[in-house]
Order: sequence, then structure tokens, then C-alpha cells
Amino acid sequence: QVQPVESGGGLVQAGGSLRLSCAVSGSGLNMMDGMGWYRQAPGKEREFVAGISRGGMTRYGSFVKGRFTISRDNAKNTVWLQMTGLKPEDTAVYYCYAGISSTNYWGQGTQVTVAS
Repeated sequence: QVQPVESGGGLVQAGGSLRLSCAVSGSGLNMMDGMGWYRQAPGKEREFVAGISRGGMTRYGSFVKGRFTISRDNAKNTVWLQMTGLKPEDTAVYYCYAGISSTNYWGQGTQVTVAS
């Protein structure tokens, strides 16, 4: 069973920074391809934040506008999301995903709250 586990969420003031981590454990991880992050705010649909391929190609949601950086370490099966310039509208539960053989495995989520 593949299990991503997020950490690093919390409460931060507007303009501040947070670094989210997601460590993936389980079997078949040598076949893991895309990793990344989605988020879901109360009353809203889950939206794509950032993704990174095994080879390091990255993509971001349109709202990111250069504020977030995604990175990964394939040897550690870990992906990070460095968030800067946080805004109150970034408040959400952030979910990590790991893709293996066309299946996405999801973590339980970590809460990010940005106070104005």
C-alpha cells in the first residue's frame, strides 16, 4: 500500500512562508512518476497547486504566480512545496499525491491557515 504523509502546515501571517513536505512510503515506489499538491478551501472544489515529474518537470496552478516552488528527491520519495507571499485566500487543506502506474495515491492533508 502506498501512503503519502504530509507535514509542515500551520498558521502564518499574510506575506509569510511555509514549507510543506510529503514523504511517500510503500511498495512500487521505484515506478512513481508524478508527485504534487492540490488544495481545498471550505466550500470550494479541490484545485491543482503544483506538480513535478520524476525527471523534474514542473507545472503550477495559475494562481501561484511565482510564489510557490515544488521540488522532490526521488531517493527519499519526498516532495516539498515552498510557499512564499502567502495570502488569506491560500487558506486550505493541502493534499499531496503520488502517481504510480496511472493511479494517484493521496495523503490525508495538512491545514494551512493564513491570517490577514
